[in-house]
Amino acid sequence: MRNGTTITEFILLGFPDIEGLQVPLFVVIFFIYLLTLTGNGLIIAIVWVEPRLQIPMYFFLCNLSFLEIWYTTTVIPKLLETFVVARTAICMPCCLLQAFFHFFLGTTEFFILTAMSFDRYLAICKPLRYPTIMTSSFCLQLALGSWVVGFTIVFCQMLLLVQLPFCGNNVINHFYCDVGPILKAACTDTSILELLGLLATILVIPGSLLFTVISYIYILSTILQIPSATGRRKTFSTCASHLTVVSLLYGAVLFMYLRPTTHSSFKINKVVSVLNTILTPLLNPFIYTIRNKEVKAALVKAMACPKTLHP
Repeated sequence: MRNGTTITEFILLGFPDIEGLQVPLFVVIFFIYLLTLTGNGLIIAIVWVEPRLQIPMYFFLCNLSFLEIWYTTTVIPKLLETFVVARTAICMPCCLLQAFFHFFLGTTEFFILTAMSFDRYLAICKPLRYPTIMTSSFCLQLALGSWVVGFTIVFCQMLLLVQLPFCGNNVINHFYCDVGPILKAACTDTSILELLGLLATILVIPGSLLFTVISYIYILSTILQIPSATGRRKTFSTCASHLTVVSLLYGAVLFMYLRPTTHSSFKINKVVSVLNTILTPLLNPFIYTIRNKEVKAALVKAMACPKTLHP
């Protein structure tokens, strides 16, 4: 137990080394945030009103878009505040709540993407059995299971975290409430929580990545057996968008967690965190739209007849 005053709030440093760039960065990130909300919201609306898109692949895409809206909303408003307020304070309950939703939504995203890879595996490798396996009820179970498991994993750890006494350093060298700095401010031993966090990380990130890699090994093996080049290209295009999103997400996460924890690497990790929490949710709608003829056709139809977005 360390001596010290009980902490009632944390101070978010954000990016203290960008003197003079606060206003331009505020404008850029605020614009990106609006684009993220608009793009992901538009994906949900298009799939909702277009009957041809109401299939498993787009059902999971709607879940991903809905998740990205709240994932960015959890972080960006407070990040914007760090650009305009010299001392960005966040109350203890608010900080813990932000950390919970950030990691809950982030964990759920891995499971949603894993469910999408399983959907692509069945569609390409088991096309005859696909309609009987990937039913509406099974899709709902996969999506709901992703949300429930993500919630459970993070909630169990947060139950232990909120019971800790905090009396250490209340300055968080980040633009959101990360669990690591919060644990450093605890007045008691946190080794059990750190171990649980490590186990959860191993379960979620390498576990989901392994399942996705295995799915794509089977997918690529099946695609290579298609005799015509046109057939191979057309089949691969159905999963190219998902593969791009998976590569961006896992690439950023593995980069952050596999680098040595030096001071310089932490600064780089903060920049990568910006890419992961701000740019990736923005890019997802464009990736799925640009490479998908069905979504583009539905978008053009909706723009030509705006009233179709109001059933």
